[in-house]
Amino acid sequence: MSVYNKNKLVDVYDAPFGFRTIQFTHDNGFLLNGKRVQINGTCNHHDLGALGAAVNKVAMERQLRILKSFGCNAIRTSHNPPAPELLELADKMGFLVMDELFDSWTIGKKEYDYSSLYEKWHEKDIEMLICRDRNHPSVILWSTGNELPEQYNPELGIVRHLTEVVHRFDTTRPATFGASYPSKSAVNGTELQVDVHGMNYAAGVYGGPDFYGDFLNKKGHEHLSGYSSESSSTMSSRGEYFPRQLHVSSYDLTQPGWGGLPDWEFAALDKYPAICGEFVWTGFDYLGEPTPFNSDASVLLNHSAAMTEEELAKQREELNKIERNRPTSRSSYFGIVDLAGFPKDRYYLYKARWMPDTPMVHILPHWNFPDRVGKVTPVFVYSSGDEVELFLNGKSLGKKQKQPYEYRFRWDSVVYQSGELKAVAYKQHKKWAETRVRTTGDPVRLKAVPDKTLIKADGEDLVFVKVSLVDKDGYDVPTAENRIFCSLEGDGEIVATDNGDPTCLITFSEPSRPAFNGLFLAIVKAKRDGNKPLRLTIEADGLEKATVDIEIDHE
Repeated sequence: MSVYNKNKLVDVYDAPFGFRTIQFTHDNGFLLNGKRVQINGTCNHHDLGALGAAVNKVAMERQLRILKSFGCNAIRTSHNPPAPELLELADKMGFLVMDELFDSWTIGKKEYDYSSLYEKWHEKDIEMLICRDRNHPSVILWSTGNELPEQYNPELGIVRHLTEVVHRFDTTRPATFGASYPSKSAVNGTELQVDVHGMNYAAGVYGGPDFYGDFLNKKGHEHLSGYSSESSSTMSSRGEYFPRQLHVSSYDLTQPGWGGLPDWEFAALDKYPAICGEFVWTGFDYLGEPTPFNSDASVLLNHSAAMTEEELAKQREELNKIERNRPTSRSSYFGIVDLAGFPKDRYYLYKARWMPDTPMVHILPHWNFPDRVGKVTPVFVYSSGDEVELFLNGKSLGKKQKQPYEYRFRWDSVVYQSGELKAVAYKQHKKWAETRVRTTGDPVRLKAVPDKTLIKADGEDLVFVKVSLVDKDGYDVPTAENRIFCSLEGDGEIVATDNGDPTCLITFSEPSRPAFNGLFLAIVKAKRDGNKPLRLTIEADGLEKATVDIEIDHE
């Protein structure tokens, strides 16, 4: 775009752009360029794990690559405006974005939250966000907020007012918000004050398995479209199946009182395909909110809309007493992927659902349980196939077919013996995919895999190095937790290390920490204008070390 004043060029603005159409329909869900597309989305906090809250485009791109690898196609920026760099990447990488503004309106949730600024600033802030982001084709929804107490009082007209403000600056995209307690707030008239209605945990206790049908068929909703603005909230610790203190089992069957299992949402969406899709809470573990080990805080947050100020004050007082004496964790357990970017088992459950045409099969748990010999150890299999046969040490434990509204294959009575588990998946009676897990030996060496071996010397580019511990046969040892030490030669620095353990309280900037269930992450960058190539050395007592060589990109 060029701007002229009396034939004189005064400004030039370059912006990439694309053409696309979007439509949210009552009968056929979300249409992209006229074709129905299921929204397979995740909610994401703004932090970048071990790197903290500061923006780094390389780290953002890595997160988006990981999300895309299991079929995620949409992002909810919960619960604040995103960094512009995120939208630039979403445009390039083909993500849909629900661009969210506020976490409070006139009634506050915390002492110094946005409610103190709402009256003076909300219209200006909406204008600035929409005018900043409306050229991004990735943005498909403007969200004016999340779980607001005002949603229970539609006569206030706040929701309608915010929708009208959004339309002042963009009439091409619908206004929405994420409503808590859908069985109340999605049928009280508030839902008629937005263009598309977002419902948090509608397939769980705040709605029910058939709530979407009630919503679609309610009189007056004949034009209305809906989606799950927040779903699941299943919790797990990567690689923990019979969990230690402050960990949650990775059998993916643990959910908080307000949430639900992934299977519940899958079933509800299969029953009601007119619902546009879901945004799972959350794509990645994030810093803070270590539910269920701050369960009182979570209950307070989710039920505050229905409580009086006196009741809130009393509950805060009780919570403070509990918190002073409770051990804690550094980060959440909600992620499909852990804080370090390593997939949990749930990654494969979503991949099976969201990438049904991609051959895949995944077994859980691992098979390193010397203390469980002779004990029942359930085995789950996640697959995009429709039938799976499980073998233990070459002996078939039977075939199971995926039944309607079932999304995981279960063998609940397997008795543990060391050796090998193998799963063979079939689709339409033809072999589809195969995988196996083995009982491993002790770790003898370290294996390091960088996500690239060429780095720019701009002080911003990063290399993420995945480290695993392997036995004498080269198999990853899924229980190894040896302490790992990193050192770097050349013109660079070790920015952070991590292991995905929500209970690990070692400062991220430390170059040493234990592996967690077999994995460790090192993040490296080159110095600005550096010339000497980098060599990262990774060591652990008694194990063969690993080295990674990274060249400097001088272009």
